[in-house]
Amino acid sequence: MSLSDRRHLLALILALPLAGCGFSPVYAPGAPANALAGRIEADAPNSRDSFIFVTEFETRMGRPEAPAYRLTYQIATQRYDLAVTTEGAILRYNLTGQITWSLIDIATGARLTGGTASSFTGSAATTSTVAAQTAEDNARRRLMQILATQIVTKITATAGDWGAS
Repeated sequence: MSLSDRRHLLALILALPLAGCGFSPVYAPGAPANALAGRIEADAPNSRDSFIFVTEFETRMGRPEAPAYRLTYQIATQRYDLAVTTEGAILRYNLTGQITWSLIDIATGARLTGGTASSFTGSAATTSTVAAQTAEDNARRRLMQILATQIVTKITATAGDWGAS
């Protein structure tokens, strides 16, 4: 058996359990997640982190054109010193973030789904103030991207459960 034949056989074997559990792509034609594009309006940002989060969320879900759902959220972040020299100089920071969110049906006011997304990123500390601030800004952007992706994944994966239409 050639190597390419083995790969096809392996791919087929790995795909069988997915076929048996009713697996279907989130954005397949007729899938509930398709109805969400441009239909979720996030609360207006009130901080730099929330602005980045909403921008990342809209990048993934589309700008709201005819919103049927509203995303409410609360963002909490904290910075921790990770690497400190014996002289007290900080070499690395860890930035943790958590977003508690809910998806609300605008017409009824009912909470459809929600949860908490959390993650962390790190950044290096340097002796240059500008470089240190840039590193922290980049870490915050990465953190908000991760959290937005987690929330979009949860919303699209469960769209059929709460009746996205």
